[in-house]
Amino acid sequence: MQVEGKIVKAQIWDTAGQERYRAITSAYYRGAVGALLIYDITKAQSFENVKRWLRELRDHADSNIVIMLAGNKADLSHHRAVQETDGQKLAEQEGLVFLETSAFEAYNVEKAFQMILLDIYKIVSKKALAAQEAASASVPVPSQTTTIKVGDYDKNSRRKCCSS
Repeated sequence: MQVEGKIVKAQIWDTAGQERYRAITSAYYRGAVGALLIYDITKAQSFENVKRWLRELRDHADSNIVIMLAGNKADLSHHRAVQETDGQKLAEQEGLVFLETSAFEAYNVEKAFQMILLDIYKIVSKKALAAQEAASASVPVPSQTTTIKVGDYDKNSRRKCCSS
């Protein structure tokens, strides 16, 4: 995906919230820079599970991880069990980005990835810039008036290499 004129590659792991993956999900968190927590707007139980997944993420992932909350199946709003305002409220309380999507209609799916990748890109860029500034600050750069004395050079004391 292109973000701010640069190609960004993302590796995406999907556990689909299934319990059989629960034992190994903590391994997924190591090195993760972003997470999409997705619940089904037609199933209240999936929304209630978000808090557990969020707690697990925060326990095992880096503290700077970007997390987005998405309510999926917006195309089935006539079967809605979770109100959009409830998703927005939870996201606001937890400091998450929020939107509703429909994988069936491809509504806001690409937007969700674009948003999370942009946020990740900004954080990674800031870290890289800070590291670069720290590295350059630790290496003293001579000013124009600095004299660097390499050593005394006496042209009469030159030795010839490999002479016998």
